[in-house]
Amino acid sequence: MSVTPVRPGRPSVRRLPKLPPAVRGLPSVSALRLSPPSDTWFKPALSVVVASAVPHLTLLALGRLDLVVYTMAGSLCALYGHGLPYARRARAVAGVVLGMAAGLAVSLATASLTGSTAVLIAVGALLAAVQKVLCDAARIGPPGHVIFTFVSSAALFAPQRPDQIPGHLALTLGAGAFAWLVTLAPALVRREGPERRAVARALEAAAACAADPGPRHRNAAAAAVHAAWRCLLASGRPTPVRRSLERLVVRAETAFVAPGSGAGAADPERLRAWAALTRGRGPVPAPPPAPGTADELYGIDAERAARRAREGHRTLLRGLGPGSPLLPVAVRTLIGCALAGYLCAALGVGRPYWAIVTAASLCQANLTLSWNRTLQRTLGNLLGVLVFAAVLPVSRTGPLALVCCCLFFGFAAEALITRNYWLGSVAVTPMALLVLEFGGTHPAGELIGDRVLDTVLGAAAGFLAATLVTNRRAAGRVERALDATDRARAAAERTGADPAAAPAERDRARRALTASLVELREAGDTAAGEWRQRALPERRLLAAERAGHRTLAATAQRRGPTAHAPSIGAE
Repeated sequence: MSVTPVRPGRPSVRRLPKLPPAVRGLPSVSALRLSPPSDTWFKPALSVVVASAVPHLTLLALGRLDLVVYTMAGSLCALYGHGLPYARRARAVAGVVLGMAAGLAVSLATASLTGSTAVLIAVGALLAAVQKVLCDAARIGPPGHVIFTFVSSAALFAPQRPDQIPGHLALTLGAGAFAWLVTLAPALVRREGPERRAVARALEAAAACAADPGPRHRNAAAAAVHAAWRCLLASGRPTPVRRSLERLVVRAETAFVAPGSGAGAADPERLRAWAALTRGRGPVPAPPPAPGTADELYGIDAERAARRAREGHRTLLRGLGPGSPLLPVAVRTLIGCALAGYLCAALGVGRPYWAIVTAASLCQANLTLSWNRTLQRTLGNLLGVLVFAAVLPVSRTGPLALVCCCLFFGFAAEALITRNYWLGSVAVTPMALLVLEFGGTHPAGELIGDRVLDTVLGAAAGFLAATLVTNRRAAGRVERALDATDRARAAAERTGADPAAAPAERDRARRALTASLVELREAGDTAAGEWRQRALPERRLLAAERAGHRTLAATAQRRGPTAHAPSIGAE
């Protein structure tokens, strides 16, 4: 047996491989930092005000403000779908209205059949978990599942008789139908508005990548271009404006996959100028065709039709199969909401649904995001309670003042929440407290004390559930995304090098590779914020991203002739 010699004067130490930390550092200051406002913040803000004002004022005229909670359930549906093209938005918001009514029906039926607090909390937690996983699977949001949970949990603890349920559901569906009309009304003025904004974002991201082609800007540009293609493919029939937008996305794609290629294609100032014109109300800019533009547009209509044919039943069930990383998050939501509700009930709090909603809002895709939301929700709610205490005397001067205060805070919440969640919560909290005033006045001290206690207990229970229930499937999602990216890259290289491949086939392969890179980055970011899981293949992830971007650049430079594609100069 051989013995390894030991150097004199130095003890023999066997170095063990360094293990990944069990718990990563959780941010604090960065979670509360303000961001620039969203470029469309005013759209959901104005929509929810208009969708709420008409039912509110109607009930005020009828002297039935006690029914506002049911019409508000439908009015809040106006918060959804503002990033979708109108053809897709019509279906999405209709689904939101029906989902809201379904959750409310379960809550009202349960409240009419039992008064057991334990049963009501269990049903509320189960509804919150189901709403969370369905919203995440359908990717509907923002605001996601929180609005559904707020409505269904509040209805659980409202007095209810079976004979009242049909009328209350009718109010929700009526207000929801009006909210549906409000969200679609801008189509009468600017039919391609969502598509123009998506393409403008892609051009801006491509300009940033052209100016500084680092990994962060390249990933952001890939995500923006992918989102623009998805928006265009989900829109209605092709129009001259949409054709021009498709050409602009081709230029944005060329700029981010090959910043140094193309005559002026990667000029950041030109891309930003096109973005400004695209976002405006004037004509869509018509840049000179980039090499391969006709190939890119060839077959777009066929791809759009194929996507419409298969997206119906697959969209919702896409992420709910065995091994889905969404299921541990649903379990977190169930445990956190149940724990929060039962803690509040044990302490004698009269409105445990506030704690349920708080816990539901904290259950995010990973522990880091859950921690961020815990800080944001707690700070925002506590500040919001102070705002409520200041505005309560004004709201009690008359019913009209109460309605106006609710509308104001509804607008303020959507105007501020894109800056940071905690800032929006400062406006959401007084609005939620003022809703109780429609059914009658309550002691201010009781409302404030209950809300503070519910916030603290709900935040503690929600974060505890996020800590205990580890999403170990997040790493598996990364591995599946890596395999999908390798397959997509191989397909793009194969079709790009094949001179007999159809233009539509080459471009679909390239867009599939872009989509897989976006999914890979999202899966990597989600898994990086989780704890108690196996180490991520970070080197392989980085190599896959680099190889994918190189393939995108190579296929963009090797686009074939455009003889078989329709002319683009006629439009």
